[in-house]
Amino acid sequence: MAYGDRMQVDQASARLQGVDYLHSPNQNGRPAGKQPELVVIHGISLPAGQFGGDYVAQLFTNQLDTQGDSRFVELDGLAVSAHLYIRRDGHMTQFVAFDQCAWHAGRSRFGDRDNCNDFAIGIELEGTDHHPYEAVQYSQLESVLIALRKAYPKIERDRVVGHCHIAPGRKTDPGPAFDWQRLQRNLGLDLPVTQPQACEQ
Repeated sequence: MAYGDRMQVDQASARLQGVDYLHSPNQNGRPAGKQPELVVIHGISLPAGQFGGDYVAQLFTNQLDTQGDSRFVELDGLAVSAHLYIRRDGHMTQFVAFDQCAWHAGRSRFGDRDNCNDFAIGIELEGTDHHPYEAVQYSQLESVLIALRKAYPKIERDRVVGHCHIAPGRKTDPGPAFDWQRLQRNLGLDLPVTQPQACEQ
């Protein structure tokens, strides 16, 4: 379902209205007085390259069976989350309120600032670096970005980037399959200033 202009952030809960919420323990408070200023787009699939199922949600809620399933052994003990997850069919789940830090960026830097979790919102798209994302995912993402920029004015037109831009050399997502030009064309966003090869089309 595409929400379009109807999508809004509820200021009291710092959640998207009408979107499923599943609490992740992998979060902490933002620094005092800080509002979101950056959106970081990620790509994820579990197992790698496979879509569907509940493995991503299980990972973000520390419910993934890393001992009983050999495909996930390397994820044992990993504590990660994102604010929002957009599946390939467009279904969205929020795991962390926007006024809290989700653990999505890891070691990262934007401009002259480290630790992007402190001031960023993380959005995970179900996909891989080299597999085209679905049109409905872009539609949902665009609706989310409109709502976020309305709720948090510090997210300016140049403050939407990929994980690859804030952790170059360490992360490559959302990868060359992600259509940055679509966001520029449809939302008037600036393309990320630096375009690591893994981020480019």
